[in-house]
Amino acid sequence: MTTQLRAPAPPHLDVALDARDLVKTYPGGRGKPPVRALDGLSVQVSAGSVFGLLGPNGAGKSTTVKILTTLSRADSGRASVAGIDVTLNPDRVRRAIGLVSQKPSSDPMATGRENLVLAARIQGLGRRAAHARAAELFDRFGLGEAADRLVKTYSGGMARKLDVAIGLIHRPQVLFLDEPTTGLDPEARADMWAEIARLAADDQMTVLLTTHYLDEADHLASRLAIVDRGRVVAEGTPDELKSELHGDTVQVEFDNSETAAAAHRLVDRMPGLDGVVADGLALHARADLGARAVPMLLAALDEAGLAVASVTVARPSLDDVYLRHAGRRFEGDHS
Repeated sequence: MTTQLRAPAPPHLDVALDARDLVKTYPGGRGKPPVRALDGLSVQVSAGSVFGLLGPNGAGKSTTVKILTTLSRADSGRASVAGIDVTLNPDRVRRAIGLVSQKPSSDPMATGRENLVLAARIQGLGRRAAHARAAELFDRFGLGEAADRLVKTYSGGMARKLDVAIGLIHRPQVLFLDEPTTGLDPEARADMWAEIARLAADDQMTVLLTTHYLDEADHLASRLAIVDRGRVVAEGTPDELKSELHGDTVQVEFDNSETAAAAHRLVDRMPGLDGVVADGLALHARADLGARAVPMLLAALDEAGLAVASVTVARPSLDDVYLRHAGRRFEGDHS
């Protein structure tokens, strides 16, 4: 049984992040049409919680983070972080937040200690306080033995921990983690998950986490928003979102597109199956009792001469939630 790391939702309702109707368009370039990265995105995050922005690459997650961290400006809409308007008071916002972007923030040719102390001094800490805070974070992240090694000698997991430590150096109210575990091995991912959960549970820090890993959002976020093509298509706790899909998820795969299309027309009319969606060579549907629905489904397909490659029954997942709201699998083409 997998241990759930998700931090509990905070007992208070103080709002740490508030974004309303954000729109952001980038030029297409070389005669291509403009790209609408955000198309009216709205989210609200309670203080002291881990909030997940879940979506495939290109969904608008990183653009949202850039706007909330003052690295970009929305074309329209408004946003505040820790009660501070990101457009009117960007300097105050920067002092209240920490940011761990997708790209490394440390200098590989400096030691871990030099990186942390420099980050602390930039944030206004005195020399003694900077060294003390760096030592505290090295101990917290288990990097003490590597503190005086060049960062270029760190493993991927160690370097990512250092990036998070840099984001925490000034004890921010809100921490933004943009795809924090991309490229990490399973052990390093598990370590990072545990640390993210502790930030909210022990430090009462608000964490906004962007990820394209379904299991990561399911484990960590006390609440999440599923983002597709610049809009929030679903929001709630992971359990709430999954519980909206009653019964079981039935998936049937076929060997060719002609068979899949014919099966779609047949299955869409069958009683006992709801929410039938075609996705490539697969059909997805919901049934109150999948074990009962599958024999009936297979018999109907066999009678119609439609060969089935495989069939699976499972409890609803976040992938099924995404399929319901976006009309395609999470892993599909999202360009």
